Amino acid sequence: MARFGVEEEFVVLDEETLVPLALDRDTRESLVGSRHGGTITPEYLTSQLEIATAPLSTIADGAEQLGALRATLDEHVSRQRALVVATGTPFLASPHPEIFPLAHYDAVADILGEITRGHEVNGLHVHVEVPAEEERVRALNRAARWMPMLLALTGNSPFAGGRTTGFASWRSVVIRRLPTAWTPPRFHDYSDYRARVDALLALGGITEESSLGWTLRLSARFPTVEVRVCDAQLDVEDSLLAAALCRAIVTAADLDDGPEIGSDAIDASLWTAARYGMRARILDPTTGEAAAADVVLDRMLQRIAPRLAESGDAEFVEGILARVLRDGTGADRQLRAHARGGVGGLRDLYRSTTRDLRTSAPAPAPAPDSRVERSETPPESILPTRF
Repeated sequence: MARFGVEEEFVVLDEETLVPLALDRDTRESLVGSRHGGTITPEYLTSQLEIATAPLSTIADGAEQLGALRATLDEHVSRQRALVVATGTPFLASPHPEIFPLAHYDAVADILGEITRGHEVNGLHVHVEVPAEEERVRALNRAARWMPMLLALTGNSPFAGGRTTGFASWRSVVIRRLPTAWTPPRFHDYSDYRARVDALLALGGITEESSLGWTLRLSARFPTVEVRVCDAQLDVEDSLLAAALCRAIVTAADLDDGPEIGSDAIDASLWTAARYGMRARILDPTTGEAAAADVVLDRMLQRIAPRLAESGDAEFVEGILARVLRDGTGADRQLRAHARGGVGGLRDLYRSTTRDLRTSAPAPAPAPDSRVERSETPPESILPTRF
């Protein structure tokens, strides 16, 4: 059974206004480091944080780590009268976004220029262990066509600038502006993958391999396929649903037996998934034709059922999927909360996704001694060196 790891990105919001809030240095340094088996790191903007699990074998282990890490984030940021929120884009934009002081991020900001001002985005990234290089490439190729289905299910960014965007995943639209984004090309083998990545690096549009913005890629540091299509998810259960589906999709070898589909068709399907969520018509990888998202979901579940059973995730996936299909995706829940209560309704929803965890989470670990300093490489994230 393949191990997996989860990275969740969060935005810190002023509790009253829901405007992104830069963490003060003391709060940030008290948070960063190893905690509860995982890690907490800074992100691109000073209003962002990331948590990452250690390699996981079971969903139960993931629930324990993510719950404890989220609760720790909330306890610390609440001292600034702030909320820490897992949403793909914040309700309001920061008037003056600040880059976290790290040499890597400075280089990224220099390339992106004005794009940075509107680049307040948060994703959920899932690493799935695939030890052999060539098999990682085959897994990437066959999983790419299923990314629109995952996006339809995990859209969680319906707002921009205090307005509804009409999109379930506005984050997906924002990141389309990056030098590399959305669907990767289909690769012949591992050598082809390496050659294409090197060619992109030579252009200077990305600073290093870790800046590739594809919906999924091979990890530059670990023997994993890294799925990056999902928005940050409101709840731990939503994140773990995505993780369980990603593990099954990446490891299900028979998902590649449909018709050949070009990256342009997959990209068009990603757009409709970003726009309409589970109400979208998306590409059915088994037929190469458009179909309702719920129909494609059923066909995907049939294909990955043996993998879900093998990993022990079938019952969990069935239960959480039933709730998502009944109550809506993160985007649906955010829109409903805002329609009912405006900013106050969103505030209550956001609080429930982290603050309620504090009553059951382990006691916060002591603040780490190490401090994050400016360096030439970004901080470590998912899947520590014991992998």
